[in-house]
Amino acid sequence: MATDTASGDNVLRPGGDDFRDVLGHFATGVTIITAVDGDEPVGVAANAFTSVSLDPPLVLFCVARSSTTWPRIERARRFAVNMLGEHQEDLSRLFARKGADRFGQVDWHVGVGGSPVLHDVLAYVDCEFWAEYDGGDHIIVVGRVLDLGVTDRAGPLVFFRGEYVRLTSL
Repeated sequence: MATDTASGDNVLRPGGDDFRDVLGHFATGVTIITAVDGDEPVGVAANAFTSVSLDPPLVLFCVARSSTTWPRIERARRFAVNMLGEHQEDLSRLFARKGADRFGQVDWHVGVGGSPVLHDVLAYVDCEFWAEYDGGDHIIVVGRVLDLGVTDRAGPLVFFRGEYVRLTSL
């Protein structure tokens, strides 16, 4: 890493650790993407999520190609995005862990689209697949929103600089 002597800023190069470090300065919400594969609920934690369109209502999330859960969500062709509240850091860690009994430790119900909607989340959107795009080592998935809901929880769970933070802690 070099220093720009005129501004004093660090000059970083795209890719690798510098890329991850710089993008870690962008705060993101934390979600859990859920679906049903056959008769079994599946889910994965994700912080790459955003709205795309109001008409039609579209959202997107990104998932690593290396995810072992992704093929199971893809087969379902429907998914729910569960937006975590600041009280759900443990739930995020549970869904980020490989091989964990994720749904045995959380209450949920089947949403309108057939995907698991987790209880006590800040908000959720229940979707069907709209499109899928190449995103390098990730896949960009766009979903059409079928149903949505929100609770009165205080604030979102936020990921910033590689750790969970609360808006009040900033």
